[in-house]
Amino acid sequence: MAMVSMQFSLPNLNSQSLKWRRVNRNSFRCPSMAIASGNASTSGVRVTEGEGNLPKVVLSSPNGSEAEIYLYGGCITSWKVPSGKDLLFVRPDAVFNKKKPISGGLPHCFPQFGPGQIQQHGFARNMDWSILDSKDVDGNPAVTLELKDGPYSRAMWDFGFQALYKVILNSKSITTELIITNTDNKPFSFSSALHSYFRASVTGASVRGLKGCKTLNKDPDPTNPLEGKEERDVVTFPGFVDCVYLGAPDEVHLDNGLGDVITIRNTNWSDAVLWNPYLQMEACYKDFVCVENAKIGNVQLEPEQSWTATQHISIGP
Repeated sequence: MAMVSMQFSLPNLNSQSLKWRRVNRNSFRCPSMAIASGNASTSGVRVTEGEGNLPKVVLSSPNGSEAEIYLYGGCITSWKVPSGKDLLFVRPDAVFNKKKPISGGLPHCFPQFGPGQIQQHGFARNMDWSILDSKDVDGNPAVTLELKDGPYSRAMWDFGFQALYKVILNSKSITTELIITNTDNKPFSFSSALHSYFRASVTGASVRGLKGCKTLNKDPDPTNPLEGKEERDVVTFPGFVDCVYLGAPDEVHLDNGLGDVITIRNTNWSDAVLWNPYLQMEACYKDFVCVENAKIGNVQLEPEQSWTATQHISIGP
């Protein structure tokens, strides 16, 4: 099923005029992707050195919120609201050496979600994204990252593509837009997800909004998911959880068990995934849950066609 769209819909941002201010992409170029520090022309957007000397983009809103995005994997690793609380989680076993994807935050799964013909969750989280531009949305910082095919991706998935990932930071929300474009002369298909890690108390965490969805439950056998239907109004994490929700609604609510209710809205992410590894990761399973927006079924794109999905994560009224 092909979904073709180039429209960028920002939930609950209708009052904004969306006046973008473009910055020359060359101002972000860094030799060999290694930089000590840098400043973008857009207010609230700067490039600096992160863990493992990897470059990262820091977005800072006038209201005190902040986000960090590593160019390796195009991964948002931190989203702090004005109180200083970080609502995302990076696992203690995460490495920042390009030998494996960054484990935590909002990693990309593209062009494959889960296991399949190529490596687990695809290659987008294993590649360096570049900064295309930075923009200003009524005083709120935004940045656009870009990923294109290269020898690494072509070796396992021989197609030309462009992925654009826009991130907009507001005082109590962070919005992302992913645009996949077929730049090849032949069609291709893909699946995708944002493998979102949220900081949580696993014994108190719960998700509302999934009742009635068809489920593919990977507990107890990940290779042979059990089909079912979600009957619960409130889904909890009593132990190992790895469940796909097909035809998920465009809005769910996560109570992280730490005093925060997080609203997750989306357009075109047709499915959802809940995951907690439980005793498989004794060092940290109590401290996070994954509530993921996903496109489990394949998207078919003809040459020059695009597919767009947005995610809007917010907290409070």
